[in-house]
Amino acid sequence: MVVLHGKRVERVMLFAVLVIISIAMLFPFLWMLFTSLKPEADVVTWPPRLLPRRISFTAYKTIWHDIPFLQFFLNTIVFAGGVTLSSLILDSFSAYAFARLDFPGKNALFAVILITLMVPFHVVMIPVFSLLHQFGWINTYAGLMIPRASNAFGIFFLRQFFRGIPRELEDAAFVDGANTWWIYSKIILPLSKPALATLAVFHFMYNWNDFLWPLIVTTSVSMRTLPTGLALFMGKHVVEYASLMAGVVLSLLPVTIAYLSAQQHFVRGIALTGLKG
Repeated sequence: MVVLHGKRVERVMLFAVLVIISIAMLFPFLWMLFTSLKPEADVVTWPPRLLPRRISFTAYKTIWHDIPFLQFFLNTIVFAGGVTLSSLILDSFSAYAFARLDFPGKNALFAVILITLMVPFHVVMIPVFSLLHQFGWINTYAGLMIPRASNAFGIFFLRQFFRGIPRELEDAAFVDGANTWWIYSKIILPLSKPALATLAVFHFMYNWNDFLWPLIVTTSVSMRTLPTGLALFMGKHVVEYASLMAGVVLSLLPVTIAYLSAQQHFVRGIALTGLKG
């Protein structure tokens, strides 16, 4: 009885700690949501209040009139979606080559790719911008997406997953006359859905929320993405907090949908991706 009682107390304490941590993590999102439902005058009142005195949707109407929100939204869809799709294709190509094929210099080349993970983006930011300027790709979708078309982390992540797939499947396919492309498309990719879904969520969320790169590459308002476009509500002397929070709430919806859609594969993809050399 004493042991059971002790375990029950531990479970209750663990549950309480998890509830506190969950509330602490959700509090900024709740504050953002409730702020978007307040009139602008109530946002800056003192002392601050979490719940609005009265619910107002003025901020949600404002973002559609004061800025081209729909254009920002479409630009972000094209940018994040295009980069995610191209990364999954190119990363899986490269990962399959490093995981399954033998060619001269494979290990050295993979080591170089891993080294690029340690190079901060700010180091290559100016050279990449200069190169895009020479190509005439500033303020274009190509300039936004092509430098992000592949990712060293994605190659590493998928390579580790591919290495965990039994080679007997490939050997049997080779005996039946299958070629490398058939094995890649009919065996490796179908078995790698958890890893691909996980990587898709990572890529989509990162590029959807990216502020610095679109800010550098785009020069006109019509090419801005949501993070850079919402910055228009932050003036030199005035910040429209309610409208800014309303825009952020709407911008979080696609990311939330993307995560919930891939949630069943997400944890499995992380768990099954080994760290074998």
